[in-house]
Amino acid sequence: MKAIALVNKSSGRGGEEASARVAGALAQAGIDAEVELISGRDLGERCRAIAERGDPLLIIGGGDGTIGAAAAALAGAVSAIGILPLGTLNHFARDLGIPFELEEAAKIIAANGEHHVDVAEMNGRTFINNSAIGLYPLMVVDRELQRRRRGRSKRLAMLLASLRTLARFGHQRLTLTVNDQKARVDTPLLFVGNNDYRIELPAAGRRRSIERGELCVMVMRKKTRRGFIAAAVRALFNRSRPDDMVRLDGVERLRVASGRRQISVSLDGEIVHAAPPLDYKIRKKALRVIAP
Repeated sequence: MKAIALVNKSSGRGGEEASARVAGALAQAGIDAEVELISGRDLGERCRAIAERGDPLLIIGGGDGTIGAAAAALAGAVSAIGILPLGTLNHFARDLGIPFELEEAAKIIAANGEHHVDVAEMNGRTFINNSAIGLYPLMVVDRELQRRRRGRSKRLAMLLASLRTLARFGHQRLTLTVNDQKARVDTPLLFVGNNDYRIELPAAGRRRSIERGELCVMVMRKKTRRGFIAAAVRALFNRSRPDDMVRLDGVERLRVASGRRQISVSLDGEIVHAAPPLDYKIRKKALRVIAP
């Protein structure tokens, strides 16, 4: 088997050393790969060029941001993505059942088990995991500032950012149109997932499938700061009350309107500032991936 492997030089376990390890793991699995170190900004263009050429397989080494950029370029194309999880969290790879050990992930690619999975979009921007409006984007902005200015780890920075964001607790007034049904909400947090997300321990943040063709929409009801924290804790232990959160499953289209000129939105952990309305949709089985 021959393929090109693109490795993001900025991923958590990327760089020159990762390039050599990737080449070795793929060769051991029987894959004749041309390994290229690439920057995140050039990744999408390189993926599109390879897809337009019609390569049946493109191997991507990186975290969720890297895989998401590749997915945006390859959704709807004939090329399948083989994933080497080299990021910090690797949510997409985990939910596909791809092992984090490089040699084991290479074996999965060599087995060539192709699946067609869903991706989601917000105003034409692809995301593979989830999007959020409200408190979470504020946390991410704070986290990234800490990492750049103070060199803190991603987990520690997120913990401190969470505490500071709760101190600035607030709500947003949004108008949601869900499959043509309209409702107005005041919420501290709107969550939109590419397929159904579990929120209870020990599986919090995981998905059983990325092939069900639906958006998972969760709207936290208006709360005080203390009420929000209590509702979040109850959700983790599967003890949510009816007045904690509205959960909408089976959604294919969602429009989010607001009186604000711009809304901060997280897309797979990246913050974008978009003018409403925000139109979300699911693209069913648009992405070919190699997975167990």
